[in-house]
Amino acid sequence: MKKLFLIAFALTWLAAPVSTYAQAESDAVENSLSGITLTVNGTKVHVTGANGENMEIFNLTGVKVSSISIDSADKSLTLTLPKGCYILKVGKVVRKISIR
Repeated sequence: MKKLFLIAFALTWLAAPVSTYAQAESDAVENSLSGITLTVNGTKVHVTGANGENMEIFNLTGVKVSSISIDSADKSLTLTLPKGCYILKVGKVVRKISIR
């Protein structure tokens, strides 16, 4: 009887709804707090609100591929990277991108 109760309890616990939050929610909070926005369209990157910051580009293994100094409040860049997935970081704002 005790074993049956434990099985029923475990199944009830596993079936309980779990709260999850989308990553985009926290990105929006980071953007509004830091004032930095990153917009990516293909190989073109548009950075606003990051004057004096550095944009670091990492591959998926965590190796830094490039570092670019952002010298104006509104900067557009064209990335010359091989095809693949990369991580862009400016201040506390991080974006995953795919170059095709």
